Amino acid sequence: MSGFRTRAIHVGNEVDPATGAVVRPVHFASTFQQPGAGEWGSFDYSRSGNPTRSALQETLTSLEDGCGSLAFSSGMAAIHAVTMLLRSGDHVLAGSDMYGGAYRLLHKICKATGITVSMVDMTDLAAVGAGIREDTRLIWVESIGNPRMSIVDLPEIAKLAKQRGVLTGVDNTFGTPVLMRPLQWGIDIVMHSATKYLGGHSDCLGGTLSVADPDLWDRLYFVQNATGAVLDPMTSFLVSRGLKTLDIRVREQSRSAMHLAEWLESLPLVRSVLYPGLKSHPQYALASHLFDQDRPTADKRFGAMITFELNASLEDVKRVCESTKLFHLAVSLGAVESLIEQPATMSHASYAPEDRAKHGITDSLIRLSVGLEDVEDLKADLMSAFESIQRT
Repeated sequence: MSGFRTRAIHVGNEVDPATGAVVRPVHFASTFQQPGAGEWGSFDYSRSGNPTRSALQETLTSLEDGCGSLAFSSGMAAIHAVTMLLRSGDHVLAGSDMYGGAYRLLHKICKATGITVSMVDMTDLAAVGAGIREDTRLIWVESIGNPRMSIVDLPEIAKLAKQRGVLTGVDNTFGTPVLMRPLQWGIDIVMHSATKYLGGHSDCLGGTLSVADPDLWDRLYFVQNATGAVLDPMTSFLVSRGLKTLDIRVREQSRSAMHLAEWLESLPLVRSVLYPGLKSHPQYALASHLFDQDRPTADKRFGAMITFELNASLEDVKRVCESTKLFHLAVSLGAVESLIEQPATMSHASYAPEDRAKHGITDSLIRLSVGLEDVEDLKADLMSAFESIQRT
């Protein structure tokens, strides 16, 4: 099986041998009978391994072109497991366009254990090279920056890191394996907040790691098994079910996002639109090269996240976010329903104020997660919200 959609549906989802059911049962068992004292079967205790979680991991490993995956209780638990490979005195070089929760983990938790953290503009390869120190052990970057939608040359980052003996981790939540598979470029670890596109329906919480090196998988598995932040069976089932429609959902959501981004760019109220599929995006050429590599240019997709700035005050921006009806005012992203939020006061409120200012997370920014609603209805919803401040 080579097709992405085919693997998403069939790998890890084989017919149940006991009953012939085309959807395998969810295994809620916490413990498993062993063949003998000191003899271990495939599963022994659900923290160490569970058939339903293993099936999800098998599917994702196939989609990521890796050697193994691990499913965690949340995206942050997955990132935390990566940082537990580090020791006091180690240095992390992180991208400046980064999810607020990851910023909080690195700056509030890791720093307290003696790990040092620096942030750098990952679109500037010279700055990345200069930022790597003798004690740098991890480069952490997002495939599509959150919230400013920056695009990083991941193949070059991987080469640079390998030359310096540094581990690389990529949060590919925005990109998904539909649009980008960083392990193919030499990245060591790919992380997803499975809560988002992988699950796709705002009804589960989870995170995943995928790797291409068996020894690295062993190290991460040891951390997960020792600390216990595993994904429960029911959520594993929900994420597995979400993966079956991932390709179709991401492509359709991306198509609508492109339409909305072009429309937003035409409005006088909108100061700027940050979307990788727009020619006005600073890294449009790079995005066109990296995204959706198996597709011809005319059929490429660039994700379903849009960030834009309004020519409006902080209060007016808040009013716009509070006035939409189809776009729910909520953090998170990647689900079938569209969401709207103000990064400065919501998803990135954990940033220090000076870091928000330094890295362009302004009060006028609005972030959209484009869902599967009719795109004309979404346009009408946003226009109604814009009119609510233009009338005052």
